Amino acid sequence: MTTSKDPSDAAGVPEPLEALGRPRRPVNMVAGTIGHFVEWYDWYVYGLLAAIFSGQIFPSSSAFASLIAALLTYAIGFVVRPLSGIIISPLADRFGRRAVLTLTISGMALGSLIIGLTPPFGTIGYAAPVLFLVARVLQGISAGSEAQSAIAFMVEHAPAKRRGLFGSFSNMASGLATLAATGAGAIVTSSFSKADLGAWGWRLPFIVGGVLGVIGLILRSRADETPEFEVTALVDQRSAWTRLWALLREHPKPLLQTAALSAPAVAYYTWATFLPTYANLTTGRDLASSLAGSVIGLALLVVIVPICGALSDRLGKRKIFPIIGAIGMVVLFYPLLLLLNQPGFGVYVLVSASGWVVLGIWQAVYPTIQAELFPAAVRVSGIGLAHQIVIAVFGGTAPLIAAAFVGSGHPTYVAFYMIVVVALCLIVYFTLPETGSRAPRATVAQSDTEVLEGENLVAKTGSAPSQDNRSRS
Repeated sequence: MTTSKDPSDAAGVPEPLEALGRPRRPVNMVAGTIGHFVEWYDWYVYGLLAAIFSGQIFPSSSAFASLIAALLTYAIGFVVRPLSGIIISPLADRFGRRAVLTLTISGMALGSLIIGLTPPFGTIGYAAPVLFLVARVLQGISAGSEAQSAIAFMVEHAPAKRRGLFGSFSNMASGLATLAATGAGAIVTSSFSKADLGAWGWRLPFIVGGVLGVIGLILRSRADETPEFEVTALVDQRSAWTRLWALLREHPKPLLQTAALSAPAVAYYTWATFLPTYANLTTGRDLASSLAGSVIGLALLVVIVPICGALSDRLGKRKIFPIIGAIGMVVLFYPLLLLLNQPGFGVYVLVSASGWVVLGIWQAVYPTIQAELFPAAVRVSGIGLAHQIVIAVFGGTAPLIAAAFVGSGHPTYVAFYMIVVVALCLIVYFTLPETGSRAPRATVAQSDTEVLEGENLVAKTGSAPSQDNRSRS
């Protein structure tokens, strides 16, 4: 069984799936989306509950010092991420996206279970913070390999005219994960007494994340490798390190553009993991009600991301979406944080939702743009190198820097910091190629000779690599 060929595709050039003689299976997108959800649920829940477990795992002379210690450990995961991105991403380009995605979800789930089951400092002493550190390193390695592998996996499985929509599924999944993690935080903080919450209630979301990881692992183990990788692997046998060197030598501009597309994560992580704590520290708002308000705002993000992704396919334009989102962040962040000084649950919901709207517009299409900037042979390496370094520098430190600004008595500096970073990225966005204007074709990147050669080889030989050979290729 083969898929029908889109008449608008380049003449005589088959889609990779046609060359391999395989239909598109829904399980592939489900595995990519659900697996990505599990990964980021486990990642975000730490930052949201840090203020609760910090005193139990990182005891100190003050609650604020314990929170800083917990956030420093949170940041360790981000420090590991670029190392993982540099080392493991080329392996996904050499040995396949599915193999790496299966490993990443295993490591993330294990880290979540370690956090959820580690006894408090009062029981095992310094072993408690050490185990948390080990868990965050595991999660950092997993997260450092997940995002770019999942982006490539979903975009490469997408029909030619639906790459914007399918690429948006990765950030929709991370939005759902943030929503679920925030919802879990809201449930446990409102359902347990302060004593029970501090003693054991905070552990439940982490344990749930570990169990969900097993489900994601099963789904990913049953998914197909992407057809674009498979046809590339037939003709490109370069080592992982050779690919990395070729990436640095041949694609410096796409690396810079990819980094700029990812850098507004400083705002995403501030909004996702620190906004409830910011409201609690600066205005005395109840943490449970703030988490509930964030859930409402996140629901908008989850809706906006796939809508904008589909709209980019319909319009044939991509870069306008990160441009509009970045402008919205620059204009709104400062007045939104000032508005938090006004009392009322509705005010918090308005602030949270407004931020998530502009973040959703920025997030929707940038994964697809990043995938379209690189050929398949170095796609995961290219996205991973730029994305993970930027995330480590700006995303991982965002809650810590925000907490430091608040602790020093300058909470509005949080807005200024985000605005400066996003404004610099906005300048780069105007240099992006308009990848959405391309006619549908067999390859994701504009010129991908390895994919075309692989397709032609399959067409001539009339055979595709076996599943066993694909897993070893």
